[in-house]
Amino acid sequence: MSARIDGIDSILLPTDGSDRALAGAKRGIDLAVATGADVHVLSVIDASETETITSLLGRDGDEEVAAIEAEAEAAVEAVATLVQETAPDLEVTTTTERGTPFRVIDRYVDTADIDVVAMGTKGRTGLERVRLGSVTENVLRTVAVPVLAVPPEAVDRSLSPAQTDALLLPTDGSPGGDVAIDWAVALADAFDAMVHALYSADTSRFQAQTQPDEILSKLEDEGQAALETARERAVEAGVSVTGTVASGPPARVILDYAEENAIDLVVIGTHGRSGVERQLIGSVTETVVRNSDVPVVCVPMAAESQ
Repeated sequence: MSARIDGIDSILLPTDGSDRALAGAKRGIDLAVATGADVHVLSVIDASETETITSLLGRDGDEEVAAIEAEAEAAVEAVATLVQETAPDLEVTTTTERGTPFRVIDRYVDTADIDVVAMGTKGRTGLERVRLGSVTENVLRTVAVPVLAVPPEAVDRSLSPAQTDALLLPTDGSPGGDVAIDWAVALADAFDAMVHALYSADTSRFQAQTQPDEILSKLEDEGQAALETARERAVEAGVSVTGTVASGPPARVILDYAEENAIDLVVIGTHGRSGVERQLIGSVTETVVRNSDVPVVCVPMAAESQ
């Protein structure tokens, strides 16, 4: 088993027994194997659902509530069994709790000192992308640790040194981006992958300006500075790195780059926690997570660097 990476000692795999949750669990297990982390498996019995049944049916709903509880237990055991079959040496903790799913997950992250949450997303339906699962979306908006968001398309794409060659790191030079750099470099080291640092020079927000060439030149200079920061940290860690400044809306640039360069994993910064309240994850990150065909590690500014 790989040596532990500082900052990645425990990984939470929330599950509801769905195929979407299984996709997240599989890739979360991969990450646990690569980092030597302990695994926590959690299933949340939605209190609003059971309370509604009890309110409508009274004691006649006891059997239905018991079935929901049994499903939660079975979902936890199924993922725990998968962990044991995949990596018998990993330590596994299983838990079933009641409450509002994303709030229980958030609380569990804090009380169990979880370092990473791995969850599935809904992904593609026909030619369009649908909304993220409400639980996943709320977890992304609330927890103060990185979330590995796994689309259904990645259910059979292992995150392992043998199959993970390219890691994409979008960066904008912000403090949030700097935290993501540390996580990206550490993960690239664990998977023996190359870091592709990417900066998007987006001039669309300056449409009213009369000197677009000057603006683009300034953005490209900022981009080179951001890429240099990523390059220095990667080189210091002995990780291979390449950098690109592209032009266009960031989310589109990121998704196009990932597809054209056979990226296996995206690591991107988010706004994270601010004081008592949590901020939105950011439109770029949210768009990337909704549309990516590969797993995306969303790193909040509150996350400790590697």
